[in-house]
Amino acid sequence: MHLTAKELGKLGEETAVKFLKGKGYIIKELNYEFLKGEIDIIAVDGNETVFIEVKSRQNLEMGDPVYGVTPAKVKQLKKIAGFYLYEKDIDEIECRFDVVTVLFSDNEDPVLEHYINAFD
Repeated sequence: MHLTAKELGKLGEETAVKFLKGKGYIIKELNYEFLKGEIDIIAVDGNETVFIEVKSRQNLEMGDPVYGVTPAKVKQLKKIAGFYLYEKDIDEIECRFDVVTVLFSDNEDPVLEHYINAFD
């Protein structure tokens, strides 16, 4: 399987959404954009709003997909999440940031890892 980066990202997000729904998450938004960034998935888990970054890879040549969540990316996600809460006029709410990694390899089911409360 060889996908473009855009195709891989879309497939990874679709796979993550199915996975999260299977865990009981309620999906509120997909690809929420603010300025030059986006949050892949915004969901509700129990009483928490969860901002979810999805990282997908076709192999491990570039390392584990979780390493794609750099300090700069974390800073950007926090800024976008803050704007989302402001835009939706949400004050009192429990929030967290999760990361879902999806590793696709030829002729095998994707391997997903879910990092709950991955960073503050």
